[in-house]
Amino acid sequence: MLSRKNKLLVMKFVSLFSVVRGYNIPIIVLAQYLSAIFILAPEKRALSILLDFDLFIIVFVSSLTIASGYIINNFYDSKKDLINRPNKSMLDRLVSQKTKLYVYFTLNFIVALLAIIVSWRAFLYFSVYIFLIWYYSHRIKKYPIIGNLTAALLAVLPFFAILLYYKNFYEVIFGHAIFLFLLLLIREMIKDLENIKGDLANDYKTIPIVYGEEISKKIITFLTIATIIPVYVLIEIFDVGYMDIYFYSCLIILIFFLLYLWKSNTKEQFVLLHNVLKFLIVSGVFCIVLINPSVLWHGEKIATDLIF
Repeated sequence: MLSRKNKLLVMKFVSLFSVVRGYNIPIIVLAQYLSAIFILAPEKRALSILLDFDLFIIVFVSSLTIASGYIINNFYDSKKDLINRPNKSMLDRLVSQKTKLYVYFTLNFIVALLAIIVSWRAFLYFSVYIFLIWYYSHRIKKYPIIGNLTAALLAVLPFFAILLYYKNFYEVIFGHAIFLFLLLLIREMIKDLENIKGDLANDYKTIPIVYGEEISKKIITFLTIATIIPVYVLIEIFDVGYMDIYFYSCLIILIFFLLYLWKSNTKEQFVLLHNVLKFLIVSGVFCIVLINPSVLWHGEKIATDLIF
């Protein structure tokens, strides 16, 4: 049996894991590697990508940056989360605000040291990324539209780090990026509907608070319909292999998503919609393999195949 002191220590580790959302990090790491293998550098052998030390550093640094971003976001949202996520908030509060800041600065210091190993460009990129996450958490997220756009952009930036590393600026990459960006943006707007009470109590000027729920739903509807454009481009113009099954499935699910959206008016209903979007995003990570499974063993599909 653990002593009371050890139990408290374990709970604090669990709390810190919750603060950095440790359950999300492995998915992001997997997404970065699969994106590198199948989308960003399909001409390379999978094994060479997995054994690339500089790429490993970039992925690891991205994970630490995202973890530190979750910490600073949690730090600024501590009061709001007491209303919006009371159970999670009580767990997160087992770690003091002072400890959160200490871990935050420690992670960022490690990120800077590791990034400079890759190159000064990597150091500059992640320095800017860290600053943007802090500025978003501190100020931008309190404002409508710009806060949603920034949140979605910050979620995509780790993939652009790998894009800049390989310097393969194929058009198909931006098709994938736009589709992901739209899903993330829709999710951010659903979160605003989900968190109205906490945002209102803490003077956050989100879209549903400033313009009303109906306007928010209309914007979400427009963005959802807009996903048809990158899906059409990816399927009809580029070769995404069997991943077209994923994109067709997304469109079908998003139709039902919109129908349910206009019937939703409670937090529980918006949480369900939020979870649907999370499912689409996470399942999309695993479905990247469907582009061309043969890349896993010999990387025969070259970039020109993707373009033409």
